[in-house]
Amino acid sequence: MVSAVSGEADEVLGMERVSVVRGGKELVSEVDWTVREGERWVVLGPNGAGKTTLLQIAATRMHPTRGTVRVLGEQLGRVDVFELRPRIGLASGNLSEQVSRSERVRDVVVTAAYGVVGRWREQYDAADHARAGALLSVMGAHALGDRRFGTLSSGERGRVLIARALMTDPELLLLDEPAAGLDLGAREDLLRRLARFASDPLAPTSVLVTHHVEEVPVGTTHALLLRSGRVVAAGPVGEVLRDGPLSTAFGLPLAVERAGRRWTARAIG
Repeated sequence: MVSAVSGEADEVLGMERVSVVRGGKELVSEVDWTVREGERWVVLGPNGAGKTTLLQIAATRMHPTRGTVRVLGEQLGRVDVFELRPRIGLASGNLSEQVSRSERVRDVVVTAAYGVVGRWREQYDAADHARAGALLSVMGAHALGDRRFGTLSSGERGRVLIARALMTDPELLLLDEPAAGLDLGAREDLLRRLARFASDPLAPTSVLVTHHVEEVPVGTTHALLLRSGRVVAAGPVGEVLRDGPLSTAFGLPLAVERAGRRWTARAIG
């Protein structure tokens, strides 16, 4: 949707002067960030930069110590997050650890309809099961449906969790390092699928966290760079993924190159 007043797409995620303090340490500091409908964001930075913290806030799994956060038109602290969370799809390593290794893959996906991890006494209809199967197919994981989650490789688990994140037809999709631990072939397969997803005008607004520019999917529109919990740069991907901002974010001189529609970076000097 486009605002008739401003001509800009509606805000999906808004953070104003957001800080998070845990154990006396400031994990993120004074972050201002706006994500609008239809945008595809990547959040980049070294380990400890605050990437996952911001994603947990966006997922309503964490509240800021200071600042204002709006998600899908609702302000954290003034909304029942349990009603808001079904509108947000989340795939993360933390979620993977919560899934029982004995859980059947189809059930890992379908249980997202109730916002639970682990099949219990919920009732699902044929449409739920059909959607779960279709999403597994989209992620190239349909053949895994009857496998146990604990038998999957890290790449297979990641694809299953993205299918789960899409189960409720979310308005905001959050992916926390989906390519972490993947070999080259598995990474490239995942990035092709994410690029195809990004090209779909009906796909939800998305935010992907990584610390490798090589893992930025084709179709990414915007980038946010973090260092030590602070924003280094934010804006259109072509303006942000450049030598200067990335060198500042990672703390060493980098040469950034774009080959076709993919990015690479290497240390110089």
